[in-house]
Amino acid sequence: QLQLVESGGGLVQPGGSLRLSCAASGFALDKKAIGWFRQAPGQEREGVSCVGVPDVHQWYADSVKGRFTNSRDNAQKSVYLQMNSLQPEDTAVYYCAAYRSASGYCDGPVDWGKGTLVTVSS
Repeated sequence: QLQLVESGGGLVQPGGSLRLSCAASGFALDKKAIGWFRQAPGQEREGVSCVGVPDVHQWYADSVKGRFTNSRDNAQKSVYLQMNSLQPEDTAVYYCAAYRSASGYCDGPVDWGKGTLVTVSS
């Protein structure tokens, strides 16, 4: 059974960094594009980033470009989101998601993790 478990969220001051982890099980991680999404209070869920197959295919939302970085460790069956220069507007629940398509592209339906809360505040 496919399962995605996020971790690494927490409280951080503006300008700080966090690394989110997404532990995958029940499927071949190296064959799936993995996306990160976030949902701030009162707002719709939005795409943050994605790492495709192969990993050279990456996408970042304009709001995080240059600050956030995807990485994937297939041996550890995990995907990571390194978040630097965090700002209060980055406060949200962050979700990882596995794209169902066998293409390896960041497109189409996904399976979701349960999310991890990131709070950026002084």
